[in-house]
Parts: sequence; C-alpha cells; structure tokens
Amino acid sequence: MDVKNAIEKRRAYRSLEQVEITQDMIRDLATSASLAPSCYNNQPWRFVFVKSRSVLPKVFDALPKGNAWSKKASMIVAVYSLKELDCSIGDRTYYLFDTGMSVGFLMLRATEMGLVAHPIAGFDPEKVRNTLGLPDGSTLIALIVVGRHSDNINNDLSEWQREQESQRPPRKTFDEFCRIV
Repeated sequence: MDVKNAIEKRRAYRSLEQVEITQDMIRDLATSASLAPSCYNNQPWRFVFVKSRSVLPKVFDALPKGNAWSKKASMIVAVYSLKELDCSIGDRTYYLFDTGMSVGFLMLRATEMGLVAHPIAGFDPEKVRNTLGLPDGSTLIALIVVGRHSDNINNDLSEWQREQESQRPPRKTFDEFCRIV
C-alpha cells in the first residue's frame, strides 16, 4: 500500500474486533512513529503501548460512556510528552505539533497493517496518568484505540456513532481550509 492509499483507507472506526498484537507489531508501529520530523530532531513523543489484560481494564475505567466502544480494543496507546523535550521559539512551542506528526505516522502504518488506530480525547487524564505511571508535568495528549475493524456494528455505539460507521464523515472543501496566494 502506498501513502496515498493508506491516507484514503484510514478511518476512525468504532466497531472493533480483537486481533493479536505482537511485540513485533508494536516495534513496527513505534519505528514508524519515530521517523516523523521534529524540531532539531528532538523527538518529544512518548508512547505507552497497553495490551496487558490486567492493565487494559484500568485504562477502560478512565473512559466516559461515550467511549464504551473502546473496550473491544486489543490495545490502547497512551501518547504523552513534556514541553521541555522540544523547541520553544518565541510563543511557539512544538512538542504537541511534533508529537501529532509522529502519531500520524503511527496511524498510517497501523492502517497498512490492517488495523484501526482511532485517537480519542475523551478520558480522565489523571486516572490514565496514575494507572500508567506517567511522569509529573507530562501532557497526556491522546489515547489511540487499536483493533481490527468489524463489519458488525458495536452495540455500545450511539445513533450518531452508528451513522459514522457506515460512511466517511464529510470533509471540508478545499476552499474551507485552504487558500492560494
């Protein structure tokens, strides 16, 4: 699969089924994420790959009802960083931007591997931080829910979420987010 195909195929599905996640798969995803550009090559991103059947339920406990579908995940990746790990130039701090690019690389590689990598912001950051022992002062940016797409619609989905499963949500037109000067 080429990059354009991975971009077009990538979807934030919520209907998931279990898939075995191996150490090699995790290393492959992490390597892809590590190749993202960053300010002065600081690589400020940090990931915790959670696949343990004893730890996953503790992360699930930090999710609100609207993200109950995530409990079918095979793995959750916690994405965090610290401001001091990256450049600050004037009022521009880069750690969130650079970490976001790294997450994009990880998500595209997951798509190539036949996985869904769905980032979510709906969680209790303190619960996740405590469960995973993240460093003080770190910013827990997102959780990435990983599994395999299921054709069977997850019963935990709201009506709106069910609609999102059947077709790609609308994208803004070129003129809504771009201009040429």
